[in-house]
Amino acid sequence: MEAGVGLPDAEGAPSATSTTNARDLRKALKAGAAESPRRGGRPAAGTPPHGQPVPGEAPPHGEPVPGEAPPPGTDAFPAALREALGRRGLSLERVSERLRARGIGVSQATLSSWQRGRSQPERARSLRAVEVLEEILDLPGGALRSLLGPRRPRGRVAPARGEGAALQVLGEDSVVEKALGERFRHFNQETGSLLIHDVVTLGASGTLSNLTTTNVLRANRAGADRALFVLSFDDEQAEPLDIRVTSGRLGEATYLKGLKSLVLEIHFGRELAKLDTTVVSYAVDVSPSREPATHYERWSRANLHEYLQQVFFHPDALPSGCRRYFRDQVGSPPRAQRRISMNDSHSTHVLVSRCKPGVHGVAWDFDTGEYTGE
Repeated sequence: MEAGVGLPDAEGAPSATSTTNARDLRKALKAGAAESPRRGGRPAAGTPPHGQPVPGEAPPHGEPVPGEAPPPGTDAFPAALREALGRRGLSLERVSERLRARGIGVSQATLSSWQRGRSQPERARSLRAVEVLEEILDLPGGALRSLLGPRRPRGRVAPARGEGAALQVLGEDSVVEKALGERFRHFNQETGSLLIHDVVTLGASGTLSNLTTTNVLRANRAGADRALFVLSFDDEQAEPLDIRVTSGRLGEATYLKGLKSLVLEIHFGRELAKLDTTVVSYAVDVSPSREPATHYERWSRANLHEYLQQVFFHPDALPSGCRRYFRDQVGSPPRAQRRISMNDSHSTHVLVSRCKPGVHGVAWDFDTGEYTGE
């Protein structure tokens, strides 16, 4: 189970504990919330689950609120295209196939470039593709074409620093990118993680029951006051039940059922000076999934000073073997696998110093025999 895919470039600051039940959030979400993040209010008992701004606060970095018409300018067309794709739940591959069936050849790479704002439709054939896109995405005529800005200089538009680093590890059209939507291009550029400690707890059936994370962050620039985190689950039954922020304040929380992902925005409680550090700590209780968990991994787009992962197993569901591994990119084959042992507390751990960008994970087996890897 990819129970946690965290964003290492995140930030947090000590403050009072806040507790929220994710069921309250799900009741408040509309039918389309499974594909598009929604902004929500703060429950009376605490802050909203999984990172959504409290009403009255401006969205971070001047970003548009999902569901509202994007502002005019160069970002209007890609923002509207991404929102329409998310609402319809269509992959770029499927959209490309539908365009091709109408006699218009537009590759997935081109569609991806359009929705990220790296390029825009300008030639006659591309503009015709936009008109057909409006039909495919159930948009009014001109809804997309009217948002196209002036003709751009030729050449590729480089992705923002945060986006480019994330794409190196996540790849194109990742779950994290879809979950963050408009914020993916610039998320957490104001901070970087120094140290992350994940504690993964499994229940008697071998499924994930709790994830607790502590993240030490340092400000890359003055004024940083919040950070984003994304957790993804393999099984749609594994949904967040309770979210507790013990260091920092939960400002936004969105559970995207269609993406099986939880987005948290945690506020530090103060603005950081450049190179100032802060700590974010949160815990998420998870409902049982269909099948036992088999692994937990965290991706990092930048160097971490240290990463510690602990996995606690239930005495009634002990694995036959555990191993650590590394992936260069999410979904790529694991390498650098090495067997690790359990102690008397039915737990195992991996400590990585000077972590390079990539995916660090621990896997285990509940079936026959012990792992005999490298």
